[in-house]
Amino acid sequence: MEFHLLPILALISIVVAASHAALPTEVYWNSVLPNTPMPKSIRDILRPDVTDDKSTSVNVGKGGVNVNAGKGKQGGGTTVAVGKGSGVNVHAGKGKSGGGTTVVVGKGSGVNVHAGKGKSGGGTNVGVGKGGVSVNTGHKGQHVYVGVGKGYSPFNYIYAASEDQLHDDRSVAIFFLEKNMQPGTKMELNFKSDQNLAAFLPRQISNSIPFSSEKIPQILNHFSVNPDSEEAETIKETIEECEQPEIKGEEKYCATSLESMIDFSTSKLGKSVQVISTEAEKETQKQEYTITAGVKKLAGDKAVVCHKQNYPYAVFYCHKTETTRAYMIPLVGADGSKVKAVAVCHTDTSAWNPNHLAFQVLKVKPGTVPVCHFLPKDHVVWVPK
Repeated sequence: MEFHLLPILALISIVVAASHAALPTEVYWNSVLPNTPMPKSIRDILRPDVTDDKSTSVNVGKGGVNVNAGKGKQGGGTTVAVGKGSGVNVHAGKGKSGGGTTVVVGKGSGVNVHAGKGKSGGGTNVGVGKGGVSVNTGHKGQHVYVGVGKGYSPFNYIYAASEDQLHDDRSVAIFFLEKNMQPGTKMELNFKSDQNLAAFLPRQISNSIPFSSEKIPQILNHFSVNPDSEEAETIKETIEECEQPEIKGEEKYCATSLESMIDFSTSKLGKSVQVISTEAEKETQKQEYTITAGVKKLAGDKAVVCHKQNYPYAVFYCHKTETTRAYMIPLVGADGSKVKAVAVCHTDTSAWNPNHLAFQVLKVKPGTVPVCHFLPKDHVVWVPK
């Protein structure tokens, strides 16, 4: 498959972002959902650069597509170039040199995005390569490793629990019984961000990239991922989960763009919807949280819940059921920090794998009692208003 349009489409979205105008994806959201605020979890991965006043760099592959937007020592204007070993370069902003826009397409691969002010080397770098996904925030002098993880998502109910999940405190802690959703209930929870910083691609771009088990070699080659690496295994697992059949009573869809998430969710619920996610006052390590007064059941018994997957760009596993209750649960941590947590309760679990993580943690059997779980901060739930 040809990807020569990728840098041109990337230029459209990046240059718009650099000018602080609405991205095409934001325009689409506002046109379809004019009365629905966009949750922070979506905004954060739609515009991952807005939290950093210096440069932002997203690097996928060896050569990479490089986009530089902002003030710096290099030239002004906008340049897009694809050349040998350098991928695509886009520079937009103010500098000492001249302005203008140049687009050149040649040989190259991968994606690198740089947007903001300052000298090269500052800012945030996100890369996919050997040993996992890494995030480097240059101006803070920090390097954060984002592990790709092992095993299938605990939010895919067709799978049995893996040994890794059974020993993962964060996976185990998210499940609880609906009867325990009472003020005063205490739970050991961790609301630290997963730091899965993979951003949304515009639909035109994501649709141009293969996403199927039949195209695994092309996908790995596109992102310069070693076929024998852990990252390659994670990519395969994500696609496999998306291609698994639905369980009884479920309608599922893997959204590879925000536009496609909007279309799927509104096709199931209509356009009068709320879209919400868990919001925490601050990052915390695992600690004891207490449910406080003000637990609120959201409208209806149907919802579309979208779980962010491990992938080089933002992919969400969305599923809709008629046997789901969603809640907003206020929590206060032992350190006094507050969380507005979103929880989803499944009232019919009879079709779930009997060895699913939830049953092993809660010591209950499929189809006997409602099973609930908190949503991580980068997951979202759609419910009717």
